[in-house]
Amino acid sequence: QVRVVESGGETVQSGESLRLSCIAYGITMRTLAWYRQGPGDRHEVVAVTTNDGQVNYTQSVKGRFALSRDSAENTGHLQMNNLKPEDTANYYCCTGRYCGQGTQVTVSS
Repeated sequence: QVRVVESGGETVQSGESLRLSCIAYGITMRTLAWYRQGPGDRHEVVAVTTNDGQVNYTQSVKGRFALSRDSAENTGHLQMNNLKPEDTANYYCCTGRYCGQGTQVTVSS
């Protein structure tokens, strides 16, 4: 059975950092994408790996967020620095067509 599980979300203050993790069970994590669902159920792609191993970020997080993968552990991470209130959302990851339920990040001003 394939499962994708995220962790690491919590409530922090503006300017602080968080590191989210994503673990895949039952499938090899060949690709990784992080999305977030904010107020109003708006879904946004945050970071996604490309076929040539690069990472594309949405403009609002460039220079603050960093996606990484650990192939040996079949995990992925999203390092989020200098968090802002507008980053508040449920963050979820997807590998292939499988996605997790997400982890809530709340940034207070």
